[in-house]
Amino acid sequence: MRKLLVKTAGIAAISMAMACQTATANEALKIGFVGVTSGPAAAWGTSNVRSMQTRADWLNEQGGVTIGDTTYDIEIITFDDQKDPKRAIAGMEKMAQEGIHYVVGPNVDDGAAAVRPVAEKNDIIYFPYAFPKSLYTPPASNAVLGMIANYQSGPAIYTYLKENKGVKTVAFVAANESDPLSQRDGGVAAAEALGLKVVSSNITYQVDTTDFTPVITPAIKKRPDLLVLSGVAPANAPQLIRSARELGYQGIISTETAQDAQVLQEGAGNLANGFISVGGASTPEIASDTMREFVKRYTEKFGEYNDESNTKVYALEYIIETLKANPNALTNVEEFKKTIETFEVPNPYMKGDASLKYVGTTSFTQKRQLMVPLVVNVYQDGKFETLFIAEVD
Repeated sequence: MRKLLVKTAGIAAISMAMACQTATANEALKIGFVGVTSGPAAAWGTSNVRSMQTRADWLNEQGGVTIGDTTYDIEIITFDDQKDPKRAIAGMEKMAQEGIHYVVGPNVDDGAAAVRPVAEKNDIIYFPYAFPKSLYTPPASNAVLGMIANYQSGPAIYTYLKENKGVKTVAFVAANESDPLSQRDGGVAAAEALGLKVVSSNITYQVDTTDFTPVITPAIKKRPDLLVLSGVAPANAPQLIRSARELGYQGIISTETAQDAQVLQEGAGNLANGFISVGGASTPEIASDTMREFVKRYTEKFGEYNDESNTKVYALEYIIETLKANPNALTNVEEFKKTIETFEVPNPYMKGDASLKYVGTTSFTQKRQLMVPLVVNVYQDGKFETLFIAEVD
């Protein structure tokens, strides 16, 4: 009888402990990701996912996030769309089925455009890393650009090179896909508007190309001061750079897409020195203690760090802080849209008095872009160095 009572008491104690634990456990706030994490452009989406996971783990470790009267643990739900618009649609439908209202991605133009009907039908606000203005201008209202667009960074880069490096002529090379072709067209327009002479803009290549020498040769023969690799995927950038340098090209090479220093080092080595790209939205000069801690945690978690994550860390932060500002937006995305108009809180990732706020009025006639610094990098000896920093409205 004594053994039975002890056993019964033990079971009761365990049950009570489990009940208390259940009662005090935080609810889950699911935030989605739909984007590319495999193939030549994998670095773009992988940077998204890892940034979200690192920040979510950090916040959960601190006890979760309090929105209104409820504290939540952040749960990241991911879907690899393999850079395929049809899979992107399937991924967004999966998010809708799980009742998720906020999704980061997709990472490319056609994927971001493809998911728009699903997002609008199912009340999903999504944060693409894609540039078509139609996604962010009325009547569209559910997409928020998560980074600096090529038609914002391109003019800034070209102006800098014109004024500081004497660039007068430019050639463009792009993959034969809608995303890079669109970026090429935007780059051509920006270059011409600045008075640069475009000596070549019709050279394209297939995404599965392995020998880029025949691709790059016609552009090199034009002897441009600047060679722009429009919308180039991180896996293709070093191959194109290597081919250009081995053909004797001595001019400047740039792109308006973010790149991976490790991939450049492995694929092109010192031949990539001087390559200009859009970087992550932080530099040692402006990084706060919170940003440095983020980089440390990310590196410890994944064994490496991607500079682009300096930009990708922002999307989850904006989502959470906007929901804090208006808890009604947890289940009502129209409330989120209203909050966008006046939202402003301190930027935890930058020194000084920088703010998190929504911008984009100049480009889209409405606030549908995250305010992140425009950091332009130059690759040198295995790492990125800051070339200059700017802002967009």
